[in-house]
Amino acid sequence: MWLNQFLLLGAALFCIGVYGALARRNGVMVLMSIEMILNAVNINLIAFGAFNGTVVGQVFALFVIAVAAAEVGVGLAIVLTIYRNRATIDFESASLMKG
Repeated sequence: MWLNQFLLLGAALFCIGVYGALARRNGVMVLMSIEMILNAVNINLIAFGAFNGTVVGQVFALFVIAVAAAEVGVGLAIVLTIYRNRATIDFESASLMKG
């Protein structure tokens, strides 16, 4: 397979993830869109690493996966807090929580 095929796949996933993060108001969907962005970055890192014949891309991808796991934990905690306070996971109601 060619490098540009992986880069096009990564770019498509990144664009879909950015659209989902900007257009959605549901907290869980925004978190899923951010995960899609991070997976697109992982695809590009691994593709460039395989193209250069090194494992550096895979190592960085593992770091991105670790950061993504931490992001999900913090993000779900925020979504649960918004749900407990407002009984909805709509991010529009999060602006009402400003003190």
